[in-house]
Amino acid sequence: MTKGPIQTEMEALLSAAFSPTYLAVINDSGKHRGHSGDDGSGESHFTVEIESAAFAGVNRVLRQRMVNKALGDLPGERVHALAIKAQAPGE
Repeated sequence: MTKGPIQTEMEALLSAAFSPTYLAVINDSGKHRGHSGDDGSGESHFTVEIESAAFAGVNRVLRQRMVNKALGDLPGERVHALAIKAQAPGE
């Protein structure tokens, strides 16, 4: 499947903010076709799996806030749903 512009932008923003050792931005939009929040763009629902030293010693809630901040206006504006799995190396 081809990456869309939102997925590509998310990858770039997260890479720049966290220098991750692992990053996967997974487009889950196809699973939510016709559900609330599906805007028909094919880029409305995502899962982010990220591993970075920036998350060492940081609790889960703060990690999610860090990811949301790095993504700017994407969550809530252009992305309806975002699942975040953030961890430090070795976790």
